[in-house]
Amino acid sequence: MEVKIIGAGLAGSEAALQLAKRGIKVKLYEMRPDKTTGAHVGSDCAEFVCSNSLGSSDITNASGLLKKEMEVLGGELIKIAIENAVPAGNALAIAREDFSKAVTKRIEEEPNIELIREEITEIPEGNVIIASGPLTSDVLAEKIKEFTKSEHLHFFDAIAPIVEVDSINFDKAFWASRYNKGEASYINCPLNKEEYEKFYNILINAPRIEQHEIDKKSKFFESCLPVEVLASRGVDTLRFGPMKPVGLVDDRTGIENYAVVQLRQDNSAKTLFNLVGFQTNLKWGAQKELLQSIPGLENCNIVRYGVMHRNTFINSPAVLNSTLEARERKGLFFAGQLTGTEGYTESIATGMLAGINMAKRILGEEPVVLPEITILGALTRYISDSEHTQFQPINSNWALVPPIELPKKERKNKKLKNELLAKRALESLENFVI
Repeated sequence: MEVKIIGAGLAGSEAALQLAKRGIKVKLYEMRPDKTTGAHVGSDCAEFVCSNSLGSSDITNASGLLKKEMEVLGGELIKIAIENAVPAGNALAIAREDFSKAVTKRIEEEPNIELIREEITEIPEGNVIIASGPLTSDVLAEKIKEFTKSEHLHFFDAIAPIVEVDSINFDKAFWASRYNKGEASYINCPLNKEEYEKFYNILINAPRIEQHEIDKKSKFFESCLPVEVLASRGVDTLRFGPMKPVGLVDDRTGIENYAVVQLRQDNSAKTLFNLVGFQTNLKWGAQKELLQSIPGLENCNIVRYGVMHRNTFINSPAVLNSTLEARERKGLFFAGQLTGTEGYTESIATGMLAGINMAKRILGEEPVVLPEITILGALTRYISDSEHTQFQPINSNWALVPPIELPKKERKNKKLKNELLAKRALESLENFVI
């Protein structure tokens, strides 16, 4: 018995490894490098396209708990991510090229996986996992639309610029993590009120790359808004968002700044850093002017400019069960951002679950439904809830999980509440047989 997996991104690679370690043969199809997506830059499996961060590692954070759940359930890519981590304070960030190469090597050396560089233009018969991602090719997207009997939904995703560390002026920039949590692993560029206002005026007047007419009907994803869209909501929006200065003080000056631009390590050699929260669709010349208006980045060398692209996802509430199996066809699973789960961690997690459940289907067992008090269980229930009529992509978050009752005097203690939610979730998985 064999499984065909379409897409060797984060979800597809994880699903393939889950099946392979259970002795099931996999044909893993990837259209790159013969056909590119416009956002990927290489041909390795599991490429990180936008940010290089998997979010918080703290289990009192929903994303952190999701990563812990994957570890408990035997996730494979989370192990590789930890092995290729770079300093990022309390977050798990990876050296993106090293990570992708490690995943590719693992897949190529796995005897139960055959990696096939070929575009798939039809949904194959038999046991199939579709993990072709939000940048699914137009031809395959049409076939998926036909199968789901509904229009695809679209949202915009954007990529942040990357600069060379040697081009940063550390007479102005300083190293720190917010509130000094973890090691000082972020580069911080401080702005006073006058500098911020100059930056803001450049930003709101900067020319943007034209959208195609069909793309103008698509929506932005709220968790990955271009910086210029955020700025359009008000002069102080950025100062309470990606440029918030709280908890970031330069020890050399002791000054609490008006705004701060943070940069996060992007590769293991510590030569490249990406601008945190600076996804953008500005024209490249405008991006250069904007970045070089930031104190410390006056002469920065931009090695990758920000871009914006349209992402596609299915109407999962009408198509999927919470096992990630299609309601209308047993043995057909969907995984990754194509399901409307937004985020790298979520992509890996749904790939893991799809791989586990495909194995169960092949072995004649019923696919598992994870407890709804876990983050992954709550997430998959949410995206498969048939009552959703205005479905949009979603990250893991505490609002998806059934609440926990606290004594009245403790109800405002958010940290305690999250600790108890995490404890409850992990305890539910202790005896959970997969």
